[in-house]
Amino acid sequence: MRDDHSNIENFEIIEKINKIKIEQMQPEQIQPEQMQLEDLIRDSMNMTDVPAPELNNKLKAALYQQEAALRKQPATHKLSLWYLPMVLNLITFSLLAVLAMIMIENIYLSCFATGICFYVVVAGILLTLVGVKRTNIKEDLAIRIEKRGVLA
Repeated sequence: MRDDHSNIENFEIIEKINKIKIEQMQPEQIQPEQMQLEDLIRDSMNMTDVPAPELNNKLKAALYQQEAALRKQPATHKLSLWYLPMVLNLITFSLLAVLAMIMIENIYLSCFATGICFYVVVAGILLTLVGVKRTNIKEDLAIRIEKRGVLA
C-alpha cells in the first residue's frame, strides 16, 4: 500500500514538473508527436483496470506450470571430452610414426622409431581407459553450456 501511494505521489510530482517544462517551452518547440506520446503515457498511468480473478488465476497456473517444466530440465548441457586426450595422442604419434618411416633412411632405425610411436599410442589409449575406470575423468573433462532462458 505504501509503495502504491509513493508511486502515485512520484508520478504526480513528475507530471507537475513536465507541465512546468511544457509551459516554459515556446509553442513552436512543442511537437505534436511529443504531446500525443505524453498524453498516451498519462492515460496509461491513470488506468485502474484490474483483470478478472478467474483470468488472473488461469495465467498464474499456466506460469507455474511453465516454471515447473523448466525446472525439471537441466539448466546446462554437458559435453564430455574424456576421449579427447586419447584421440590427440593417437593422431600425433601416428603422424610421427608415418613421418619416421618416410624421413629416416635406415630401415632398422625407422622401424624402431615407428615402434616407439605405436607403443606411446597404445599406452595413451590404456592410460585413458584406466583413467575412466579409476577416476572421475568423464566428469572432470566436461564442458558445461548454459541454456538460455532456463530457470536455475
